[in-house]
Amino acid sequence: TKKIGTSKNLVTNGSYIVAQRGTSSTTAGYQTVDRFQSYFANTGVTITQSQQSLTSSDTPYTSGFRKFYRTALGSAGTANANAEVGIFQRLEAQDIANSGWNYISSSSYITLQFWFRCSTNQTFYCYLESQDGTGQSYPFSFTATGNNTWTKITKTFPGNSNLQFDNDANYGLQLAIIPFFGTDLTNNKTLDQWSAFSASNRLPDMASTWLTAGASTFDLTGVQLEVGSVATDFEHRSYDDELRRCERYFEICAGGAVLYSTATGGYFGDVVQHRTVKRANPTVTL
Repeated sequence: TKKIGTSKNLVTNGSYIVAQRGTSSTTAGYQTVDRFQSYFANTGVTITQSQQSLTSSDTPYTSGFRKFYRTALGSAGTANANAEVGIFQRLEAQDIANSGWNYISSSSYITLQFWFRCSTNQTFYCYLESQDGTGQSYPFSFTATGNNTWTKITKTFPGNSNLQFDNDANYGLQLAIIPFFGTDLTNNKTLDQWSAFSASNRLPDMASTWLTAGASTFDLTGVQLEVGSVATDFEHRSYDDELRRCERYFEICAGGAVLYSTATGGYFGDVVQHRTVKRANPTVTL
């Protein structure tokens, strides 16, 4: 039985049920599903990130998933050397440091799982990237079982003596799932091991089929990163639980009271109560 307040999934909103900012956007960054940042640039094509609904005919539906995250091309793109299409989540360093993973030991593990579906059957890449100390990365490849077929991917990562995660609220570990990187970011990176991160050699050179084929799509759901060497059942959290985890980084608030004073020449203010403590002092937009 899971204790209240505990969580095995280090990823937030891995079932994509929370989308406070909206459900569709052609702008890169944090625009739709919370905590997942879609970055795209220099592709020569309009790219849309969106939250979508699964149906009963989708394989992940039978495992309790109802939403997925889609990256979609408006038409065929151009495989420029500086082209980038990536899906990222950043995890706080303290969440890794206190997770129970003995990350400096090669006999201690964390395991990633996710469902994906793609319109082109080719090899893609994913990597973990640490931020503290000398940054390290661990890339691996994955392939769809067929065009537009949901495929479950699992990958286990060992610890490494070069890893460092400070016990603070700063960005400590990044999960990156990559539909396409151009050759400015790739070369001959060795897969399935930790090594020093290189911005110009994050992955082996990639096939450009997905980017150049036309109105391609890349779908994700069920993203889970957990301590241990086995991918266990996905941790389905309630909407409210997942929302509060997302609100640590972004929250839409309603005003509480309006104050008016003729003595100050008509000054008025809106009192807002955040319900969730933020990771850091927030930037406020009215």
